[in-house]
Amino acid sequence: MSRTEQNIPQLEDRFQRRITYARIALTRLCNLRCSYCMREEHESGTAAAMMSFSEVTAIIRALAAMGIKKVRLTGGEPLLRNDISDIVLAAKQTPGIEKVTLTTNGLLLDRHLDRLLEAGIDAINISIDSLQPKRYQAIARRDEYSRVKANLDRLIGIGTVPVKINVVMLRGVNDDELGDFIELTRQNPVTVRFMELQPFDDHQIWRTGKFLGMDKIRERIFSLYPEMEELQGSGTQYFSFRLPEHKGSTAIIPAYTRNFCNRCNRIRITAGGTAMSCLYEKEGVDLLQALRNEAGTDESRKEALMHCLRECILHKPEDGRKVKDAGSSAGTSMSEIGG
Repeated sequence: MSRTEQNIPQLEDRFQRRITYARIALTRLCNLRCSYCMREEHESGTAAAMMSFSEVTAIIRALAAMGIKKVRLTGGEPLLRNDISDIVLAAKQTPGIEKVTLTTNGLLLDRHLDRLLEAGIDAINISIDSLQPKRYQAIARRDEYSRVKANLDRLIGIGTVPVKINVVMLRGVNDDELGDFIELTRQNPVTVRFMELQPFDDHQIWRTGKFLGMDKIRERIFSLYPEMEELQGSGTQYFSFRLPEHKGSTAIIPAYTRNFCNRCNRIRITAGGTAMSCLYEKEGVDLLQALRNEAGTDESRKEALMHCLRECILHKPEDGRKVKDAGSSAGTSMSEIGG
């Protein structure tokens, strides 16, 4: 890092929270249509609407210069980008970035896994909401269970990259599979994370009785496994558990019923290049306009991006839930905001 970069003020909001973690949505596109995320007919644009490789990497360099240490690449489905491994490699080679991770539905992992490993990916989260093929198809609206499960098994078998399995819990849909998912931790060093439904589902099933809260999930886990040991959690993975003799662990992500705003260290970049200081924010700051309007050197483009990032974080709310209660967010689906 140059002396100039060392003197750049770090990203810190009005409430003295240091921003060190960026979630970057690389596309709005997705090859599944999960019932809790996206309507079948959802208009998510075209591949041409994605940020270019140079735009993504320019944003990552600006974020790193301002103290971002961890980058998570999301979507939509990030593996729909043919340059995903190149983006991972570029992020890993960016001074200041210490960790690069990926969240995927796993469908295309067989196409990209070898190159992702070569690029140095630090961890991979795979979303899979049922271990029953027909039920998986009903939730995802695509008959792709066999391919996703095979990709998950291969990733776990390689054993060189930490794996988390994300499971959105839906009352009366897949909540009878808690034990099946927890059994994955017996022989595999994975973390199975049961996640609450969030109110970003493209106006589909939110408030239709499918929500299953953290307390109910925890109650059912301990009913199945009274010997479950509670661990010290952190961040959004606040509730963590482990069974004796199991190689992996279990966690609950209380995405809706618990408020983590007081220690939020995140900034989000949407697939459209908008910087969002909060998941529930109505508007953000357009990075691409600044990037595309700045015709100067790479350094001047970085300065323009950093100005926008400062402006974004300046408006970060102390409590995002109050923003939510005041009105809808900028996106109707997590694919719009960055899952």
